[in-house]
Amino acid sequence: MCFLRYLVVLCAALFAIPAAAQQQPGAPLVIATHEAPPFAMKRPDGQWQGLAIDLWRGIAHDQNLNFRFQDTSLQNMVDGVAQGRYAASVGALTVTPGRELKIDFTHPYYTTGFGIAVGKSPPAWLVLLRNFFTWGFLQAVLALASVLLVIGFLFWLAERRANDEQFGGSTAKGIGAGFWFSAVTMTTVGYGDKAPRTLAGRIIATVWMFAAIIIISTFTGMIASSLTESRLSGQIKNADDLASAKVGSIAGSAAEDWLNRTDVGFQRYPTIQAGLDAVASGQIDAFVYDRPLLRYVIKQQYSRKLRLVPGNFGRQDYAFGLPQGSKLREGINESLLRRIDGQPWNALVKQTLGANE
Repeated sequence: MCFLRYLVVLCAALFAIPAAAQQQPGAPLVIATHEAPPFAMKRPDGQWQGLAIDLWRGIAHDQNLNFRFQDTSLQNMVDGVAQGRYAASVGALTVTPGRELKIDFTHPYYTTGFGIAVGKSPPAWLVLLRNFFTWGFLQAVLALASVLLVIGFLFWLAERRANDEQFGGSTAKGIGAGFWFSAVTMTTVGYGDKAPRTLAGRIIATVWMFAAIIIISTFTGMIASSLTESRLSGQIKNADDLASAKVGSIAGSAAEDWLNRTDVGFQRYPTIQAGLDAVASGQIDAFVYDRPLLRYVIKQQYSRKLRLVPGNFGRQDYAFGLPQGSKLREGINESLLRRIDGQPWNALVKQTLGANE
């Protein structure tokens, strides 16, 4: 009996050790965060700054909270709070149904959507120049040259004896003259330096004049269509275009959940920089993540290579994560609502992210 009592007391003490370690009276609250510019950024000296960081500092001042930041992964910002290792999570943390099952959230302090980062299109003149050196364009030119050569050969056969001064000479010279005449006739330039004299030559010329109108119109349309298609191909204009593109995102993020719900396959990258590097190098067509984070990083590091597709896609509410049933929640919410309703917060957001955000 005494042994059983001793065992119960020992087990209770063992289970109490982690809780005591996590809830030490007087110790600063451990606040989980994860680098996500411009909401949470770690300076070279180890200090944290950013929109979410500064907002939390103001709230902690209002509530007289002593705390320290702990750098961790995005997944641990949720799991660590749920397990009691952190008193709160501060950063670009999106409220999702799955996360709500594990932890509580404060009121949202920022509402946004997902952004789609893509490569910048080259200038129109460069696209046009590139298309003149494509295999498709070369094939069209060779096909047209072949037709002109055949028509020129027919002119030469019809005119070589009766019109020796214009289509005579060696075989190569005569066929070359026929090629020249067929090209001039097709383009309606009409230099007048050569003209058929035989009945057969005039019949061929008449048929070729009408056929050339159709051919040149068709050829012009094919070139225009090819140039337009080449310019538009691969461009992503909205979320619907993601289904046929190579897409990247960050594993374990809210963007991953959104892409899964919309049935878009994607490659997983560890950081925003890794994903944007993949877009810049052509490994993927688009990188999907939180729009304000993409906007900030692109502006700082990739402004010459990348751009954001216009518009917000989906919805994201950024909030602070708290343990379920946290006694701090009510006080934090009061300070949070008061601060984000003030002019300083709105001015800071506008200054950091731009007026469009």
